Amino acid sequence: MKASCHKHILNFKRPSGTSRGVLKQKETWFIHLISEGKEGIGECGILRSLSVDDVSDYEEKLRWTCEHVELGEEKLLKELTEFPSIQFGVEQAFRSLKAESPFLLHPSKFTESEEAININGLIWMGDADFMKAQIKDKLAAGFSCIKMKIGAIDFDTELKLLQSIRNEYAVNDIELRVDANGAFTPENALEKLKRLSEFDLHSIEQPIKQGQLEEMAKLCEITPLPIALDEELIGVFHHSDKKKIIETIQPQYIILKPSLVGGYAGSNEWISLAEQHDIGWWITSALESNIGLNAIAQWTYTLQNSMPQGLGTGGLYTNNFDAPLIIQNGALHYHSELPWNVPYIKN
Repeated sequence: MKASCHKHILNFKRPSGTSRGVLKQKETWFIHLISEGKEGIGECGILRSLSVDDVSDYEEKLRWTCEHVELGEEKLLKELTEFPSIQFGVEQAFRSLKAESPFLLHPSKFTESEEAININGLIWMGDADFMKAQIKDKLAAGFSCIKMKIGAIDFDTELKLLQSIRNEYAVNDIELRVDANGAFTPENALEKLKRLSEFDLHSIEQPIKQGQLEEMAKLCEITPLPIALDEELIGVFHHSDKKKIIETIQPQYIILKPSLVGGYAGSNEWISLAEQHDIGWWITSALESNIGLNAIAQWTYTLQNSMPQGLGTGGLYTNNFDAPLIIQNGALHYHSELPWNVPYIKN
């Protein structure tokens, strides 16, 4: 078996704002396997400044992984505990290698184009006019669930945007989620949650920064608005620590980005803990290319979670790879008749 890694810089069609800054490019890496005439590919979707494995020797660890691919998937994953995005790339690559086609990792009614995955429409941060335009576009495109990033512009302006949606669409027509990316403080979070709860929101992601377990636990206990943990799950490697977070904070939801929490295995461990404590969950991509998004979407469908998932990021880039993933009427579809176009794979 031979393995190699390749770097790819994805360019955003339009700079995309979050509370941590404006994104113009996204670095990603691919692990390419060749064995007995078959090929496999997996994406290591690192998110600089957010991924716990955003370290100086990241590329070195990738090359080590390729040089030691003969160790096999299980041993590699153990050696890569502190590199969750590489773990996920390894999982994908080995499944891809074993699959009938390099991109058919989890055959299902989704990949047979018989069923789709409901997703939320993502509203990026920007000035009020830009955010209004995005909201209008998502509603026109048939989304019944909208997720709005908040925390970067004036809070009252964000409230007015939410009010404008609710003036036109009742809670039964449009589900609204917001994502603060830790923008609030423990001192002002509760008051802001109270004001947000006036708009019948489904949930808020990560209202305060991760690592404040007691403060987050208090907030989840008295919140007027369901709270979903996101960044809180990043960099937590051991089962005992994951259990502590779930049992201490007792959130209403958790959100899983496989590239940030150790791939399929890491996500499944979080899901198991959440379900043991009656905590809801859903899956979200982490700005991967269509290669990683495809792997996440196919796996997500097999979980049969009826909530809208966060898988609408495939159209963000000018130089993404051609793929059969299409968004129609607020859902992600797999059009099996459409071709893949990935330079690393001959298929």
